[in-house]
Amino acid sequence: MDEKTKILLCEDDENLGMLLREYLQAKGYAADLMPDGDSGYKAFLKNQYDICVLDVMMPKKDGFTLAQEIRQMNSEIPILFLTAKTLKEDILEGFKIGADDYMTKPFSMEELLLRIEAILRRVKGKKSKEGVIYKMGKFTFDTQKQLLIMGDEVTKLTTKESELLALLCAHSNDILERNHALKTIWIDDNYFNARSMDVYITKLRKHLKADPSIEIINIHGKGYKIIIPENKE
Repeated sequence: MDEKTKILLCEDDENLGMLLREYLQAKGYAADLMPDGDSGYKAFLKNQYDICVLDVMMPKKDGFTLAQEIRQMNSEIPILFLTAKTLKEDILEGFKIGADDYMTKPFSMEELLLRIEAILRRVKGKKSKEGVIYKMGKFTFDTQKQLLIMGDEVTKLTTKESELLALLCAHSNDILERNHALKTIWIDDNYFNARSMDVYITKLRKHLKADPSIEIINIHGKGYKIIIPENKE
């Protein structure tokens, strides 16, 4: 790392926060530790970060609220939530906001580091990829700019929506296997990521409903298939 990767770390448990910061610094990252959501937000406004690691339960402003505010300013930056709860609703809430990953306390520092590295690798891999433009019925989908265009209507997709739609398009009128999609986009095909993918499929259906000839259908036990009419490339 010539330029140190900068991590915004928001954790209200002082001991854990300091341990995490020291560990990440020892591994060559620059980590700013903030004790609550308010100071985390102020730090985000002032600095350029590569990834945010946010505790969910924090005073003044919780991690979900902070993540939503960060997402309004930057739809690309990866966000990893730390939570003491394993409530499925919480985890789904995090994914709806656009979390890239989730870790339940207690966790090992090594695992946190591996997750951070996996997310950063994915982000880097995406930046170096050439963009493809798909024609889908009345829509044009620009994978590089993450735009879905239909006439004068332009929708900016989130990174996950765009990645999932690009995978579906690459397999258009063919089955996109669930596990392949999960491993490609979420790295891991565990239960929570599978639920997260369902949330994103629903979001994509909403984006595409303006053209009823395009459908994303569930193939039971296998995955999904996007139906694009007369896909003449």
